[in-house]
Amino acid sequence: MLHQLVLLLMAPVLLPQGIFIRKSTPRLKEAAGPRYGIEGQGKPLRLLLIGDSAAAGVGVEHQSQALSGQLISTLCDQFRIDWQLIAKTGVTTKEVWRKLSDHPKQDYDIVIVSLGVNDVTTQLSSSEWMKLQKRLVAQLRDCFSCQQIILTKIPPMHKFPALPNPLRWYLGSKAKAFNRKLERWVSTQSDCEIITIEHQLDPDQMASDGFHPGPEIYQHWGNAVALVIRARWL
Repeated sequence: MLHQLVLLLMAPVLLPQGIFIRKSTPRLKEAAGPRYGIEGQGKPLRLLLIGDSAAAGVGVEHQSQALSGQLISTLCDQFRIDWQLIAKTGVTTKEVWRKLSDHPKQDYDIVIVSLGVNDVTTQLSSSEWMKLQKRLVAQLRDCFSCQQIILTKIPPMHKFPALPNPLRWYLGSKAKAFNRKLERWVSTQSDCEIITIEHQLDPDQMASDGFHPGPEIYQHWGNAVALVIRARWL
């Protein structure tokens, strides 16, 4: 409610800034390379990654440098990983939910989710967003029989170099509100965990568009997810 009021009052400034950013920010490609495979040796582990442009590896050239590659290279000495990546630039939580509705049911041990930035840029409230998150998690349980769901907090948009103020402040504060509700809910779910890369997010390590992770941030992210997986599966 508060963010909707702020948007209404500051619309003459925020909306033109948003339009300008969409037009002026360079559009980087999704990382090239495979989006599924079987790698490593050790305990069998079936892993699904879903999400937006960050999950798709925008900001690096190849999937080996992105979240999927960093995570798999970190885990492959201890696990034999059967993995798949389903990700697309610009998608929201609702769009991913719709896409997965058409996906054939399949068993995975772990699902890793990267969503939220594109939801923040819409007019969704934090309560409306949480309803979508809960619906998505229920869908993951039903369609993929997963035992562990790892969600990533929305990155600190108030640190994104590509965003001018006050747009940066507005989106950053909205992202924080989304994260607070997500974190509280996840703490009540035995099969869900949440990670953050905020403390490792150095603006100088972001991609050239000032909006997506660079290789170092993807590495930090992959290591953070790997720690959570090892704690449950080893």
